[in-house]
Amino acid sequence: MASKRVAVVLTGCGFLDGAEIHEAVSTLLALDQAGASYQVFAPDKPQMHVVDHVRGEPSGEQRNVLTESARIARGHVKPLALLKMTEFDAVVLPGGYGAAKNLIDYAVKGAACGIDPEMDRVLKEAHAARKPIGAICIAPMVVARSLGADHHPLLTIGTDPATARDIEKLGGRHQNAPVREIVVDEANRIVSTPAYMCAQRIDEVWDGISKLVRKVIDLCG
Repeated sequence: MASKRVAVVLTGCGFLDGAEIHEAVSTLLALDQAGASYQVFAPDKPQMHVVDHVRGEPSGEQRNVLTESARIARGHVKPLALLKMTEFDAVVLPGGYGAAKNLIDYAVKGAACGIDPEMDRVLKEAHAARKPIGAICIAPMVVARSLGADHHPLLTIGTDPATARDIEKLGGRHQNAPVREIVVDEANRIVSTPAYMCAQRIDEVWDGISKLVRKVIDLCG
């Protein structure tokens, strides 16, 4: 059986303004252990802002999402505009505030958020082709923004009631889940896990993401 080819979308480097690094690395490691090949993609655009991760405050710098994502991908990253789901079996979105700042502007506008047009296109392409989508941490909000109104996907961000309500405002359906578990929408072929929306330890993140990756690969058929 041919190896499944999975697109992974990152949003920078660092949980306060980009991709959550533990989640991103866990995703890549789980895919490798599952025998899948992967390609990392990221939007080629400025970050919403840059946060000093020591002080936890904006630094005033300007950085590019693609350039920062390359730090995690060891340079092997392509612009999101080049991602065509005809070339992949599935797509996975790790979390971190970058998902809520650089893929959608949920961090600023809440449920009234917009979405990066290339991310919206990719998710709609994947759904139309019935290719599995994995969404980690806050990334289910991105899926809800893209697919919620038309397809009402079942998603989890863990147990936070305010964030769950926003998923439902966007047309999604929320299911509470513990950090080490996944929620599977078989009809829409979407898998989600809470990760650092709930996690206190990295092994909790790994358990949920490794289960998510295995299920995404299984749904590829």
